[in-house]
Amino acid sequence: MTKLKIKSGDTVVVTAGDHKGSEGKVMKIFLDKNKAIVEGVNMVSKHEKPSAKNPQGGIAKKEAPIHISNLSLVDPKSGKATRVGYKMENDKKVRFSKQSNQAI
Repeated sequence: MTKLKIKSGDTVVVTAGDHKGSEGKVMKIFLDKNKAIVEGVNMVSKHEKPSAKNPQGGIAKKEAPIHISNLSLVDPKSGKATRVGYKMENDKKVRFSKQSNQAI
């Protein structure tokens, strides 16, 4: 299993693929597949049959997972994509932005 530098709740920007440049908040991460679901990015249409929960049925829009390698964390200071590093502060491991050297 690999160590990921992106976590749930982070604001990320898509750096490659059809949705390049889109920003959103990470809702869920799938560690076994190295994928994440980002709010409002990589929307797909899913056909749903009528059921008791959804009596109308129809076409529903939902987010599909996107690979972690296509995501980059947004720097809190500049608002641009940045790389992530780790450093020790007061005996705690802290993530920081390599662009602005500010803790995330």
